[in-house]
Amino acid sequence: MHAVSYTAQWMAAARALESDRDDALYTDPLARDLAAPKGFELIERYEGGGLLPFISIRTKYLDESIESALADGSIKQVVLIAAGMDTRAFRLDWAKDTVVYEVDHGPLIEEKRRRLDALGASPRTDRREVSADLTGEWLGELEKAGFDRTRPTLWIAEALTFFLTEEQAAGLLRLLGSASAPGSRLSFDILGRALLRSPFSKSFLDTLAADGTPWIFGTDEPEEFLTANGWKITDLKEPGEPNAGEDRWPYEVQPRSRRGANRLWLIRAESVAA
Repeated sequence: MHAVSYTAQWMAAARALESDRDDALYTDPLARDLAAPKGFELIERYEGGGLLPFISIRTKYLDESIESALADGSIKQVVLIAAGMDTRAFRLDWAKDTVVYEVDHGPLIEEKRRRLDALGASPRTDRREVSADLTGEWLGELEKAGFDRTRPTLWIAEALTFFLTEEQAAGLLRLLGSASAPGSRLSFDILGRALLRSPFSKSFLDTLAADGTPWIFGTDEPEEFLTANGWKITDLKEPGEPNAGEDRWPYEVQPRSRRGANRLWLIRAESVAA
């Protein structure tokens, strides 16, 4: 399986471990089966640095982004970009008539379908698979699955921008904006730029690079980056802040005035067209 698909298994293994906790932030009963064959091996390979608590905090934050976006009934379509082994369509409570599009490359979509079918899993909303090359033109494939540009959308991009260049990350935001009707929202995560240069993360980052999945992009100015690419931040959190895992994050949150601090950003934004 492709290296990026192994990353999807790694994320599934992390969700399985969170689900086993007595104080779990969420429960994903399908995650353990979707983590095979390498997910738990990669958890051990990439251990340390607060990675597991971050994945749990991020997952909960994005879950709550979906809940918030659907609350008033104005958004009925949700697009999970690079969905991987994500099971939100199966484990969350969905508003009536919500359509969830899962976009990823074809072999991963097919393998995930095979595993879910074997488990007898049934989605809790209208779930549509979209096989697409995210490095190319993929909005057409999304529209073939029923996506409607004229309706407000919630876009979820979990653990995606890390693997892109700055130009690619900016292009992704502009692309999503181009397909966003007024009222559309976006929730995702970005690395801080300093983290990519930190000696504390060097061993981990070197291991990722050796495995063919290097982390490339980060910014210490997320507000400016989103504004420049068509989005306005409505909520910006770091792990450990209130409503972002304050009881779970093992490190002290550094003030924004401290330059060079290692940061991980959790973001909710709305299209400037809104």
